[in-house]
Amino acid sequence: MASASATGGAVRASADRPTNPWLVAVVVAVAVFMEVLDTTIANVALRYISGGLAISSDEASWVVTTYLVSNAITLIASSFVAQRYGRKRFYLICLATFTISSILCGLAWDLPSLLVFRMLQGFAGGGMVPISQSILTDSFPKHQRGQAFAIFGIAVVVAPVIGPTLGGYISDNFSWHWCFLINGPVGALAFTLVYFLVNEPDQLRKKREDMRRRGIRFDFVGFLLVATFLGALELVLDRGQTEDWFGSSFIIIATAVCITALLASIPWLLTSKTPVIDVRLLASRQFGSCFIVMMATGAILIATTQYVPQVLQENFGYTATWAGLALSPGGLVTMMMMFIVGRASALVQPKYLIAAGATIIALAMYDMTRLNPDLNFGFFVWSRAILGLGLPLIFIPITSASYDGLRPDQTDQASALINAARNTGGSIGVSIASNVLAHREQWHQSRLVEHIVPSDPAYMDSLRTIQRFFMQNGASAGDAQQQALGYIGRQVQQQASYLAYIDVFHTLALVSACTIPLALILRKIDLKSSGGGSGH
Repeated sequence: MASASATGGAVRASADRPTNPWLVAVVVAVAVFMEVLDTTIANVALRYISGGLAISSDEASWVVTTYLVSNAITLIASSFVAQRYGRKRFYLICLATFTISSILCGLAWDLPSLLVFRMLQGFAGGGMVPISQSILTDSFPKHQRGQAFAIFGIAVVVAPVIGPTLGGYISDNFSWHWCFLINGPVGALAFTLVYFLVNEPDQLRKKREDMRRRGIRFDFVGFLLVATFLGALELVLDRGQTEDWFGSSFIIIATAVCITALLASIPWLLTSKTPVIDVRLLASRQFGSCFIVMMATGAILIATTQYVPQVLQENFGYTATWAGLALSPGGLVTMMMMFIVGRASALVQPKYLIAAGATIIALAMYDMTRLNPDLNFGFFVWSRAILGLGLPLIFIPITSASYDGLRPDQTDQASALINAARNTGGSIGVSIASNVLAHREQWHQSRLVEHIVPSDPAYMDSLRTIQRFFMQNGASAGDAQQQALGYIGRQVQQQASYLAYIDVFHTLALVSACTIPLALILRKIDLKSSGGGSGH
């Protein structure tokens, strides 16, 4: 595939019917936008899903993490499957399955059915993003790939931001079911456009025939080991807090399965003739650093997209629509920055752009630690706008940096791994943020309650003042005392919640800061040959 892209023509289609590459870019961007949108569209609707299916908020969060994990699992297999069975065919199958499973999610009748359909949706969506990148790589000459990937980047980065706004509006005004049903007509349109406009390069067809002649088969054992590792890891992170971590035999067993699968997968992948993952890529300084940076960026992007709307709804009384709208201006900033960074990536080394982006993101997260009850809508808008400045500085340059020095036959694998890093990081980020929030809220509440004792003069003064207020509003002395105690209890819970969210944002700021040195150790690349895009 990459050898075809190296010839530098405007279109690498097999071509009996060459297609304008910019039209191809728009078509695949629409499909990718729909797929990535589903990582976050349900975030602000979780309270509606929880109520509609009569489940806890903790169980409702599985709707997000289940999708991300199944998506990441498919990503690691997408490269081989596309090469072995046809890229366009695989892409269309994924697109059709994604559309059908989206409709089934909207028709789900209970939590198990919704999770099954979400897993199916994630499995189908996992093959769409890396194949889209490969299609763009083959459709554009090297000097235009930076701008082409800017269009792709808009879909990947802006979709998670628009998701909460769209999901909030749909949930408030219609039903949470439509957060999934909306994919039906969009998916049908995308399928039609891809079928007629996207062609497969002759080089890929020849490679597929060669693989068939040589009897090259899919590494099912390696895939199963990696999938087991990722699934068990997510299970531990999701259920650890509620299951009392290693006080639970369930968590101990899941951890043992996770570690066993990881240890077994390494020698298998190193010795297999056609491994599902080239682990040597992850061990290299250049690609390995990019992989970790993308994981951290995915963790921050997805975690903030879930927990900022959540704090706005729980602590500030926002509707789902307004909680989502707080993120929208950040999406507009990201959209504008994508085109700027697309051009800047042809002039500035990726390592410096990535380091700058990680610094801005860390500052945005640190700014969120100023959380308090007096903040207005504008604070959250500006905070998200700052984050929107930093994200494109990572997403576009990291493509050039991660592909640098790779052989042509490694580019599909690299694309799949980088996207798997984003999704895996996102699911881990949501789980870590959830655990930090639950643990620290309990901790802060315990510390605050220590001061609510009769021997504390400040507490007694406050209690008497609040009691007098309720008595002046018609309550008896006994009722006023109970109401005053209840009011103080609610204030303690709310204050503990604010402090816990602050700890979450402190954690995310630290995660972003740790990626700065990783960015700076990346080697310099030849900007002229890479064109600021996905150069090899």
